[in-house]
Amino acid sequence: MSDLALSAAYDQIVAARTSPETRPCVRSFFDETTFTATHVVHDPRTRAAAIIDSVMNYDPASGRTSFHSAEQVVAYVRHEQLNVIWQLETHAHADHLSAAPWLKQQLGGRIGIGSDIVQVQQTFGAIFNAEPSFTRDGTQFDHLFTDGETFKLGDLPAIALHVPGHTPADMAFIIGDAAFIGDTLFMPDYGTARADFPGGSARTLYHSIRRLLSLPPQTRLFLCHDYKAPGRDQFAWETTVAAERENNIHVHDGISEDAFVSMRTARDATLSLPNLIMPSVQVNMRAGHLPAPENNGISYIKIPVNTL
Repeated sequence: MSDLALSAAYDQIVAARTSPETRPCVRSFFDETTFTATHVVHDPRTRAAAIIDSVMNYDPASGRTSFHSAEQVVAYVRHEQLNVIWQLETHAHADHLSAAPWLKQQLGGRIGIGSDIVQVQQTFGAIFNAEPSFTRDGTQFDHLFTDGETFKLGDLPAIALHVPGHTPADMAFIIGDAAFIGDTLFMPDYGTARADFPGGSARTLYHSIRRLLSLPPQTRLFLCHDYKAPGRDQFAWETTVAAERENNIHVHDGISEDAFVSMRTARDATLSLPNLIMPSVQVNMRAGHLPAPENNGISYIKIPVNTL
């Protein structure tokens, strides 16, 4: 989608957003174990809702899963009498497991992700030597969004934007004046996401970030993670385009592409892999489902040795 087409589409989406009746309501749930913010966004008139970047709890020592984080989302949705239309994933996360299938069972909603998930499935399907039945065509998901695809959440117009760099398949979902941007940007005092996973690119990430920062200054940005920057005592996951453009320590206005790439590349070289990358990617590339049970009825998480 060209920047001109993006501007025209976005203008249509936000044309009526000044009224409380047309401004989406957002309630966020923060999982401190994985530092993940799950967002529930809904149309205040129709009560149509989307759940974005949900968390299935996983104990790496025992291999046991649970849903106490997602249960908070269920309680809120039922209390507010919301009608869940979408279970959205901004990308195949490497730091937490998705609860989308479980939430779909509880509340409904189609599981959606960007169409470039097929690249992630190809790459990690090979790395984990996935079972022959594991297809690499995105059919585990209910819908694959393309760049610039428009949709509605009740009466609220929305658009999906491809914002790769952290991974090849990252998407941002803009619903009214709210943009759910996954792992592209963090709070201004913390910076930006890493770009050293397979298929990632610091240069591509820079262009994706500048694309997001071309949205109107007052656009609300909802982030997928927060790690509390030094000197800040509270977790935070909501900011604005204006705040990021002025204050983001990695990519504020005036930071060149080459300077960003140099900084991001050097910083990424010092980072260890996320604690839950092995289970997370294997589950999330399957749309939140565990790997197929083996002949004893048990699902297994693989750990490739000396590979990642």
